[in-house]
Amino acid sequence: MHSLPSTQFQFDTSWIIYSDDHLIVANKPSGLLSVPGRGADKQECLLSHLLINFTDAKIVHRLDMDTSGLMVVARSAEVHRHLSRQFQERQTQKTYHAICSGHLNTPSGYTNLPMRCDWERRPLQMIDFKQGKGAQTFWKVLQQNPESFLVELTPITGRSHQLRLHMKSLGHPILGDNLYADPYSLQLSNRLLLHAKTLSFTHPITEELLSFDCSANF
Repeated sequence: MHSLPSTQFQFDTSWIIYSDDHLIVANKPSGLLSVPGRGADKQECLLSHLLINFTDAKIVHRLDMDTSGLMVVARSAEVHRHLSRQFQERQTQKTYHAICSGHLNTPSGYTNLPMRCDWERRPLQMIDFKQGKGAQTFWKVLQQNPESFLVELTPITGRSHQLRLHMKSLGHPILGDNLYADPYSLQLSNRLLLHAKTLSFTHPITEELLSFDCSANF
């Protein structure tokens, strides 16, 4: 039986969106790591909570600690391999919702800005047209507010911090982004307003197309 030495988060059954004998779909809270980090103070994570009731849980993909939303978790090595392949071959579909600073005059668009790690300022990422790897994001404004807007983001690639850096590069950082937002946009929210809202993939065992939708709570 797994246990947590100390917790900041109280596990809630509402985190579990779906589960069967082969996989789990969970709604990760903002501020919770996906997997353990380095150091005793970074052992609490989505996986550590799931292992209490699902001792066979295996993480397939990750969300940033400050990003909330849908994650699929495997319950066997076979299912883990199958799901990992779907992510690697871009056979999954994901959309995110975010609230960003400013006003976008264009209702939708496509961003193609190559990225790489900013080694001197890790974990920050940076745009680099010479050494960066391809990164593509579609965006669509859903609602314009006086000083911000709600946007749907569809990543084609899955680079670290891709959506956060792409929105910053457009001049509209995500509110509450402690890595990429300007001071004004940062103080407009006490959390990163980025949420993995929809997730679709093929069930590795039944071969059924599964689609999930979980609204953001911001």
